[in-house]
Amino acid sequence: MVRLLKKLLILALVAMLALIGAGAWWASQPIALRESPLDFSVKPGSSALSAAKQIREQGADLQPRLFYWLARITGRGAELKAGSYEITTGISPWSLLERMARGDQTLLAVTIPEGWTFRQMLQTLASAPGLQHDVGDLTPQQIMQRIGAPPQIPPEGAFFPDTYLYARGSSEIDVLRRAYQAMQKRLAAAWAQRAPDLPLKTPEQALILASLIEKETGDAADRDKIAAVFINRLRAGMPLQSDPTVIYGMGLRFQGNLTKRDLQTPTAYNTYVINGLPPTPIALPGEASLYAALHPAPIKALYFVARGNGSSQFSDTLAEHNAAVARYILKTP
Repeated sequence: MVRLLKKLLILALVAMLALIGAGAWWASQPIALRESPLDFSVKPGSSALSAAKQIREQGADLQPRLFYWLARITGRGAELKAGSYEITTGISPWSLLERMARGDQTLLAVTIPEGWTFRQMLQTLASAPGLQHDVGDLTPQQIMQRIGAPPQIPPEGAFFPDTYLYARGSSEIDVLRRAYQAMQKRLAAAWAQRAPDLPLKTPEQALILASLIEKETGDAADRDKIAAVFINRLRAGMPLQSDPTVIYGMGLRFQGNLTKRDLQTPTAYNTYVINGLPPTPIALPGEASLYAALHPAPIKALYFVARGNGSSQFSDTLAEHNAAVARYILKTP
């Protein structure tokens, strides 16, 4: 009887070792993939067994039960992260388990350029691959409410232009929230380090001015000089006379050319007609424009005109400006 028990124990041990060996061998073997690279996603709250079933359904020849036991024996089952992943030929169940436990997801990117409007930003997000398009028919005010912005904050200019990484299945609202928080952080930092005695009372006014600078700047070297012209005009009580504000106020009516009539037609944004800053930003300003708005160049210029090569000619007096217009715009000697 004792010999029989010993034999049974030995057989059980051998079987267990064989099972462990077979499991270890399986865990190290490449997973057959329907295509390489293979993109798959795992839903939040999925167990190891459910995750393996989802992965198998999306094109990986993974054995769900074996993957479940591998995750359980190694203690990794509770560490698996939901999200989007990209795997290639040669990956083993063990490597896949480790990667999912780290949350090493595949990230996509969307770029929001400086100087774009809120409408252009929404169009870019709407065409970004892998995003959950949950903005839909929401109004700008509803969007701002969803991202947690105070009700008085206008959407124009409220988002920081940058490249944002996101996991497949992320939402447009999430990207917008991150861009909004990024702008609020940078605006607060810039305002805290502003130059003294500026004619700007609030960070919001600085953001509006920065948006004008962003749209007016053709050469980065001119940015602080353009800021100086606007600051000097604000101090003197002169209209800012910024063409981009007129264009913004015209909306879809603008067809590519500004006329004298356009410059004389009143809108809330026509800075040829109104004094001071427009009521909201007109675009998404970048960090350099934020800095320039709060650190203008120490010059007395009140005018600037485009030279035609991206840079601008700055003038202190109207006579100098008229001469610059004649030279660079009218092309007269």
